[in-house]
Amino acid sequence: MSSKDETMTKEDLKEQIKLIVNAKHWDPFQVLGIHIIEIDGRKAATVRAFLPEAEEAWVIREAGDRRQKAEGSEQKIAFRNEEPEKTYQMQKIHKAGFFEAEIVETKNVFPYRIRIKSYEGMVSEFYDPYSFLPVLTDFDLYLIGEGSHHTQYEKLGAHIMEINGIQGVHFAVWAPNAKRVSVIGDFNNWDGRRHQMRVLSSSGIWEIFIPGLKEGNLYKLEIRSRVNKYITVKADPYAFYSEIRPKSASIVYDINKYKWNDSKWMEMRSKKNWLESPISIYEAHLGSWMRVPEEGNRYLTYREIADRMIRYVREMGYTHIELLPVTEHPLDASWGYQTIGYFALTSRYGKPEDFMYFVDKCHQNGLGVILDWVPAHFPTDGHGLGFFDGSCIYEHEDPRKGFHPDWGTKIFNYGRNEVKNYLLSNALFWFEKYHIDGLRVDAVASMLYLDYSRKDGEWIPNRFGGRENLEAIDFLKNFNEIVHRYHPGILTIAEESTAWPGVSRPTYLGGLGFSLKWNMGWMNDTLEYFSKDPVHRKYHHNNLTFSLLYAFSENFTLVLSHDEVVHGKRSMINKMPGDTWQKFANLRLLYGYMYCHPGKKLLFMGGEFGQWDEWNHDKSIDWHLLNFTPHRRLQKFVMDLNHLYQSEPALYEVDFKYQGFEWIDFRDTEQSSISFIRRAKNPDDFLVIVCNFTPVPRMGYRVGVPRNCFYREILNSDSQIYWGSNLGNAGGMHADELPWQGKAYSLNITLSPLSVVIFKPVKSQIQE
Repeated sequence: MSSKDETMTKEDLKEQIKLIVNAKHWDPFQVLGIHIIEIDGRKAATVRAFLPEAEEAWVIREAGDRRQKAEGSEQKIAFRNEEPEKTYQMQKIHKAGFFEAEIVETKNVFPYRIRIKSYEGMVSEFYDPYSFLPVLTDFDLYLIGEGSHHTQYEKLGAHIMEINGIQGVHFAVWAPNAKRVSVIGDFNNWDGRRHQMRVLSSSGIWEIFIPGLKEGNLYKLEIRSRVNKYITVKADPYAFYSEIRPKSASIVYDINKYKWNDSKWMEMRSKKNWLESPISIYEAHLGSWMRVPEEGNRYLTYREIADRMIRYVREMGYTHIELLPVTEHPLDASWGYQTIGYFALTSRYGKPEDFMYFVDKCHQNGLGVILDWVPAHFPTDGHGLGFFDGSCIYEHEDPRKGFHPDWGTKIFNYGRNEVKNYLLSNALFWFEKYHIDGLRVDAVASMLYLDYSRKDGEWIPNRFGGRENLEAIDFLKNFNEIVHRYHPGILTIAEESTAWPGVSRPTYLGGLGFSLKWNMGWMNDTLEYFSKDPVHRKYHHNNLTFSLLYAFSENFTLVLSHDEVVHGKRSMINKMPGDTWQKFANLRLLYGYMYCHPGKKLLFMGGEFGQWDEWNHDKSIDWHLLNFTPHRRLQKFVMDLNHLYQSEPALYEVDFKYQGFEWIDFRDTEQSSISFIRRAKNPDDFLVIVCNFTPVPRMGYRVGVPRNCFYREILNSDSQIYWGSNLGNAGGMHADELPWQGKAYSLNITLSPLSVVIFKPVKSQIQE
């Protein structure tokens, strides 16, 4: 409510009205709403409104008090009017629909409504948006400008609230180079003249409270740039929900409705040391995990996915589900990686509370939820962040820093406080509002290097002449520090494919601060090795062993991800050489080797049962293959592998220190075999692992072991229950007092073809 005296002349007012009706005014609150003016030397009130849809209009002066909620339980009176309600006719003073009512009987501001009769004869009443004071405080603006408003999502965007007892929606947006910003929507015929916002000092923040709006209203932001006079229409960068593509309007939404039931999980998580715990991740794309063919191949909803996926993943023995991005994106084929709405859950599968239900049910069933997060780049779609206010405020203007040549996307300007704050508050938003347990940060390598995927002359060195993106590095460090500070027990995981040092080391030691890093080197070397015909594998033995030279330099996650089963790379089963039997044996061997190798684990959907086709985001994975024995038994193997992994501390407690791993023999290149030991924190708790990477069975294969006891065979990938040849060791054997491979004792085993065999010492039978 404006209450200052006004000395505007009639000529000034005419010019101001022109700016209003042409949607060019930088601060319409100076003109619209209620103001105190002088008429013939006396103070009076005037109410002005731009109502292009109105044939007639009236001001209704309300009776009684209007109270405004203050902090705590006390209330303060905002307005007092002891007179009865009165109605005043407004005069149309501009043909476009500008109305004014001069009320000489009062010299004070007062609460009021506006009544209009449209040209169609419809009568309606509403509270005037221009009668409300700013909502954002100077402190909010200071923190936003400083880049330290970590809950900025609670201030910017669209928020349902009550002001002075009146329900409505408050809108706020950052557009520092805008001349005018309007909220347009289904409530004002998408007319940018109707709800022009005010700019708050020099902050670049625009805001307006629109009474009467509610959840479900569609809206966008119409922005007139002062840089080039262009008018653009944008989706709200802070919207919580959006229309389903190809439509792109933002939707007013209350995301605080859901009642969570995961307090036990959240308490456990805050105290959990995940680095010494089993982490076996099932990576999934919600749109193609499972569909409903009989209903036009439609998507499952979030709630349907919860009811089906959680049961399946839990039975399979995974500890976490990692989802490809669930933020709003316009193109299905981007799999979510070209994010438009960073705060908006994609509407493809349902509403925000439906996804909250999914996360809640995961937690109640002992499963963590990790989301892919894409702070490295954003798409060029016209309704997105690019060229937002007619200038490059989210991205770098120079394409040598602001455009990604590989993906045709724009790159965030990490040196700008408001941009860093946008991304930091977004990361915290998913932890706070959706209770997620981790963020897998996409394309970290592209953030770290200014010359990433660029030729000479296509990039700009940093201030020291180097190729490192110093602003992005600072951002990543700050991101990791802040999210771990606010939410202990969560995971941050870097997809980083270079040899950048200390990605998963604390920032106080010079690292980037991630919890885990994807081990892309292990993945590439291992898949290269497994693609070879076994007769040639002895010439590539170092592909198996090289990863142990750097395995403890980072907190690694071993990944066989979605990126490895698309774009002509073939599915996991089709990467394997040999006939059908050998393909399945090779794949079981690969998975067994992966689970025994130091590092946490990730496997993309469909790989667990050997899907033949490459992943196709437009259809469900091939669940029908489970009607066939080889696929069903491969799935059984992965299930048993996961459960064994969780039950054996030797496989997860010491993943990131050399004390958890010991080679027995890595030199048997002729027979393409390796053997090693995995140890728990208790060094007496260990497993012996032997792998045969050829289809030739090795009878009487001797392996050195450190204890004189019975060694139980706890897993053999060649078992008939997994569709193997069923060669094995009859459940285990006692060690021989024959020194071998630097160990005091040894086992004389049958080493099955294309297999991994795991032995566990039986402590009760140890004989020193």
